[in-house]
Amino acid sequence: MFTKILIANRGEIAIRVIRACRELGIRTVAVYSDVDREALHARMADESVCIGPAAPAGSYLNIPAIISAAEITDSEAIHPGYGFLSENAQFAEVCRTSGITFIGPSPESIRGAGDKAQARQLMQKAGVPVVPGSDGHVPDEATLLSVTRRIGFPIIIKASAGGGGKGMRVVEKQEDLRPALLMAQREASAAFGNAEIYCEKYIRKLRHVEVQVLGDHHGNILHLGERDCSIQRRHQKLVEESPSPMATDRFRKKIGALAVKAAKAFNYVNAGTVEFIVEEDRNIYFMEMNTRVQVEHPVTEMVTGVDIIKEQIRIAAGAPLTIKQGEVALSGHSIECRINAEDPEKFVPSPGLIQTFIPPGGPGVRLDTAAYSGWNVPPHYDSMIAKLIVHARDRSEAIARMRRALSEFYVDGIRTTIPFHLKVMDSALFHSGDFGTDFIEHLNKP
Repeated sequence: MFTKILIANRGEIAIRVIRACRELGIRTVAVYSDVDREALHARMADESVCIGPAAPAGSYLNIPAIISAAEITDSEAIHPGYGFLSENAQFAEVCRTSGITFIGPSPESIRGAGDKAQARQLMQKAGVPVVPGSDGHVPDEATLLSVTRRIGFPIIIKASAGGGGKGMRVVEKQEDLRPALLMAQREASAAFGNAEIYCEKYIRKLRHVEVQVLGDHHGNILHLGERDCSIQRRHQKLVEESPSPMATDRFRKKIGALAVKAAKAFNYVNAGTVEFIVEEDRNIYFMEMNTRVQVEHPVTEMVTGVDIIKEQIRIAAGAPLTIKQGEVALSGHSIECRINAEDPEKFVPSPGLIQTFIPPGGPGVRLDTAAYSGWNVPPHYDSMIAKLIVHARDRSEAIARMRRALSEFYVDGIRTTIPFHLKVMDSALFHSGDFGTDFIEHLNKP
C-alpha cells in the first residue's frame, strides 16, 4: 500500500480522497492555486503545495507543476479526482514515466474511451449496442448528409473528444446541417483541442442510465448496479439516484452485463462508468465510458456499502477487488442533489463570500462539500459547492428525506440551487419516476 498520495484536484472530491486515505493510514498532499490558499482541502491534507495562479491552465491543469509537487513531497501516487486532468491520457503517461502511480486506468484505456467515435466502433465489435449513426468520424458535410439519408432526421452531432454537452448540436432538417456542423466543430476545437465530430440518431424520449464498474490488475471486473442521471440541464446532470426508478431485476442484470462487456473491451482497470441511453421501450444503447470516478459515485456507495475511492486506491496498489459480483447487493434507495453556487432560476454562476453555511444532518444524510462560513467561492472553477446525498429504505422515503435535508440547508451570501432542488422534490413527475432527460422542460411548464 502507498504511504503518501498527492491529490491533483480541489473542492469536495479532494476532501473525499483525503478522508479515504486517512482511513487507510495514507498521508496526503494537496495542491492548490493561489486563490485556494484558504480552501478546505489545502487545510485538511497533511501537506500542501501551491502550484500556480487561479486560472486552471496555470495550476490544476499544469502537469509539470503537479509532477514537481509529487516529486518534492515524495508522493508515490496521484489521485486525479474528476474533471481537470482525470481523463488526460498524457498526464497518466507522464505519471508512468516519472515512476508515480496514476490512480486510474491506463493511458491506453483513457485514449480508447476518450475518442467517442472510435469507442462506438469498439463497442459494435464487442457486441454492445450503440445508437444508429456514423461509422467513426464525420470529416465533412457530404459524409454527414450521407449518414442522415441512412438514419433519418433528427440527428445529434457530438464532439469525438467531448463531454458535458460541448460540441453538441441537434439537427432537425437538412438546411441546418452545415451551420450545425461548423458550430459543433468550432466548439469542439475550442473546448477539447480536437475538432473531430461524429453523429447519431437523436432519440427524443430517453433516460440516461449509467453503470459503475470496477476492474483490477488480476482480471476481475464487476459492476455495482445502475444510477439514473436523467435530470439534466444542457446535458449537465443535476440530480442522480440509485437504483433507477425504471429498473427491474431483469433490466439491471442486462445493463450490468453490457457494462462489464464494455469495460472488458477497453481492458479496463480501476473505477469507471459506462453510460447508456435507454429508450421508452427499454432498448439500451452505449453512449460513452467515463474513465474516472464520477461526481455521483456516493449514491452507489450508499446502496452497496462499497467505498469506491478506497477500491480505487487498493486497485492502483495492485490489490485484487475486495468483493465479488455475487456479493454485490443494492439496499434501499439513494438520491444526490448537486448544490451549485448559481441563480436557481437562470443557472448563472453566483460566486462570492459565504457569510453563513449551516449544513443539514440527521439519519441517512451525507454532505460532501468543501464550503464553510467565511469561504469566498472563486469564479474560476466549476460552480458546484456541495453534494447532498440521502439514503432511505425506499424511494418514497428517500424523496421525503431529501426534501427535509434541503429545507435544513442554509447558505447565505451567495445564491444556490437549493430552491430548484426543492421544486424537483415537490414535483409529481419526479415522484412518479416516469421521466426522461426532458424533465426540466416539463418542470418549468405552468
